[in-house]
Amino acid sequence: MKNVTKMKIAKPAIEVFEALVDQNKIGNYWFSSSSERWEEGKTITLKYNEYNAEGQMEVVEIEMNKKIVFKWGPAEEVHTVTITLNETEQSNTIIEVVEDGFIEEDDNLLLKMLDNKEGWVYMLTCLKGYLENGINNLRADLVK
Repeated sequence: MKNVTKMKIAKPAIEVFEALVDQNKIGNYWFSSSSERWEEGKTITLKYNEYNAEGQMEVVEIEMNKKIVFKWGPAEEVHTVTITLNETEQSNTIIEVVEDGFIEEDDNLLLKMLDNKEGWVYMLTCLKGYLENGINNLRADLVK
């Protein structure tokens, strides 16, 4: 089962792509840190200092300025995330995040999908604020 989230960012795809894969930029809007630049075949360690959390993701596919595919999550429910960047004529980018791997028979399916959707909307909102307005202090202000 898939979860889809989209947002328009008023920047060219190259800037959006770099904000996603560059370990020096990701801490401005999403995770506290990324162990290295995201490249196909690499396993990346991501840290979220505010939540005392750390995890790994495997970069499965990279298409420069167009697509990033990675796998993450616990062994019993690994999710595949596909981030697609579509640049318009006005140098805006439509970013689409598709997360697949939810178990349809899970009694908590709806709650998990809503929680993940909330996370993607928040991340994309922080990314938009960072790229369009230079705002880099929204990351991890969401309280659960």
